[in-house]
Amino acid sequence: MLKTIIVRSLSLKSCVSEGIQAVDDRMTKQEDIRRKKMCVLRLIHVIQSVEKIEKILHSQGSKELSSLEGNSSLLTGQVLERIATEFNQLQFHAVQSKGMPLLDKVRPRIAGITAMLQQSLEGLLLEGLQTSNVDIIRHCLRTYATIDKTRDAEALVGQVLVKPYVDEVVVEQYVQSHPNGLQSMYNRLLEFVPHHCRLLREVTGGAISSEKADIVPGYDFLVNSVWPEIVHGLEEKLPSLFNPGNPDVFHEKYTTSMDFVRKFERQCGSQASVKRLRAHPSYHSFNNKWNLPVYFQIRFREIAGALEEALSDTLEEAPDGSSYCLLATHMVWTSLLKCWSDQMFLPLLAHRLWKLSLQILARYSVFIGEVSVRPISGENAKESKKSVSAGRKESSVSLSPSEEQGNGSSPESQPLPSVSSTQLVYVAADLDKLQDRIPDILEIIKPKLEMIGFKNMPCIAGALEDSKTSLSACVPTLNSRIIQDLSESSFAFLKSALEVPRLYRRTNKEVPTKASPYVDSALKPFYRLQNEYKGTLKQPMIHQWLESALSESTQKYYETVSDVLSSVKKMEESLKRLKQARRTATSNPVGTNGGMSDDNKIRLQLALDVEYYGEQIRKMGLETSNLKGFSALTELILTAKDQATAEQS
Repeated sequence: MLKTIIVRSLSLKSCVSEGIQAVDDRMTKQEDIRRKKMCVLRLIHVIQSVEKIEKILHSQGSKELSSLEGNSSLLTGQVLERIATEFNQLQFHAVQSKGMPLLDKVRPRIAGITAMLQQSLEGLLLEGLQTSNVDIIRHCLRTYATIDKTRDAEALVGQVLVKPYVDEVVVEQYVQSHPNGLQSMYNRLLEFVPHHCRLLREVTGGAISSEKADIVPGYDFLVNSVWPEIVHGLEEKLPSLFNPGNPDVFHEKYTTSMDFVRKFERQCGSQASVKRLRAHPSYHSFNNKWNLPVYFQIRFREIAGALEEALSDTLEEAPDGSSYCLLATHMVWTSLLKCWSDQMFLPLLAHRLWKLSLQILARYSVFIGEVSVRPISGENAKESKKSVSAGRKESSVSLSPSEEQGNGSSPESQPLPSVSSTQLVYVAADLDKLQDRIPDILEIIKPKLEMIGFKNMPCIAGALEDSKTSLSACVPTLNSRIIQDLSESSFAFLKSALEVPRLYRRTNKEVPTKASPYVDSALKPFYRLQNEYKGTLKQPMIHQWLESALSESTQKYYETVSDVLSSVKKMEESLKRLKQARRTATSNPVGTNGGMSDDNKIRLQLALDVEYYGEQIRKMGLETSNLKGFSALTELILTAKDQATAEQS
């Protein structure tokens, strides 16, 4: 029983499967028939469209013989629109029927229709442009849009309308031989749009006066017709335009050309048109033709070369009229101004010029650091400013004697070039002026950066502040060298106090009544600083140097005077002991005049010297109470003076 059921089930399954297979086969055949039917229908549509277009063309050819000449173009335009609509359907069905044998037989007729339509459209468009017939242009452009050939229309306008005008205007000989020839050429190119593209812009909506109801969308003749032909003409007929060999000429040509581009963009009818222009390959091609990196390298070599020449071992004086003392600082400031001048600056190079500006300031900071550690020569500061450079060479020769007096070094142990005291003062004055003018750089840069849309000015200000800090870091060392030089120059004479005992001991000289000449000599460097550089240096800076240098020299002067007085006292005590041992009647060492002793003359002379020293310091406008060691020196000398005058009385 079970076996029978299984056999019947299998038999039923087999029958069902056969039935399903039969249905599938029948459906497949029906789908194949439907597909073939669709192909036949498409081919029928193709044949019908071809015949319909040919019929329209035949009937139009007959009508044109009897139509009025004034309306023939309009009728032709209307017929072309009908043909274009039918041609679109023909194209659609032809694509769907691709590979069918019958289509290959009809294809020559389709090609003939296509050629005729293209030729008619081109002729009609040219006729409309030549006769300024808006209706013809509108019908023609609408027909181009219907068959999706807008780019062909734009290319035709470029070749037939734009190219001859560009060839006539873009002439290299005219540009090179006429003053402002490039500007004149660009002005003529800009005149093309309002004079020759007015109708096209009205029809396509590119003009403000265009009526929306009659606009034919999908065209942008300025972007796709005019601009490519202008760029092609410039690249082909004016290759010298993009030559960066002469940076001044290149800058002028580039700025004039970019101004032309901006004016051309303003002729576009909308922001969308401007965006399409900037995205066009010919727009990028035109911009890429300008070799800005090469231009920058030439400018970089100009600036860096002149700057490095100025930052030489020979510290030359700045030219007349400069606000700086040294050529080096003058060139630094001039280079910074040149980077952002209208004759050099280009918006696309703003980042490189900003970097170069920071490099210039950094290089000057290194230069100041190098100058600050140079040995100071024995050049006379009174030397004429006009011969600073020559004096620099002489100072190198005289380095050995002056240095041997201080530290016993030889010229061979001083490989660095020397610098004079005058030059150090000039460096300090220039450094101070440059630091004060760094904020001015921001005001110079700001309009240029805003031009390119950069608004993060705090970042720029911070970088300039860092550069200023780097320059400020050089000030302490520079001040220290100048103060040290002033102090040493002064003390070189103040130590002449050691010679005072020799002038009075056993010489029968009169009692001193005025200060020694060495005091005036010791103060001459300070007089010179205060008088000769008052128009170069700020008064607070002069005051600081005077006070610091005088503090150092006064401290050394105190030690010298103290040593002299101690020596005098020891000598006096020694003589007293000697005379007491001899028990002579004349125990006091007096001069031949029977008055003040030699030791007291020495004390009085030193007292007069110190009093005069303090008096002259006060005449300089300084407070002696602010000088280190001066109070001790005064106290020391008052004691000595009291001792000398007490004995005389």
